[in-house]
Amino acid sequence: MAGSALAAGVLSVAAVLSLGLAAVGGAAVTAQRAAGAADAAALAAADAASGAIVTADDPCALAARVAAASGAALTECAVEGFVATVQVNAAYAGLAAVSRARAGPPEGS
Repeated sequence: MAGSALAAGVLSVAAVLSLGLAAVGGAAVTAQRAAGAADAAALAAADAASGAIVTADDPCALAARVAAASGAALTECAVEGFVATVQVNAAYAGLAAVSRARAGPPEGS
């Protein structure tokens, strides 16, 4: 009987650890997805602002579309000259991963 209780305890601990590791892994993947979405959205907005791509959309509207296609939501967007700065949110298990990115010509150019 004691062996059964020990085995049940070991299985319970293993199950809890597995769920914890899965949650941490999912959060890490979501954070990376948010970072990639922010990079892509900032590049799209900067390209639209500089005329590198021809679009009828406002640079921030284009950034919002790119972020949405990456599974994130654009929460902030600012375009100054050819430089775009964006912030996106991506959700995982009720938590938000926030990422910011800036794109444009190098400073001093």
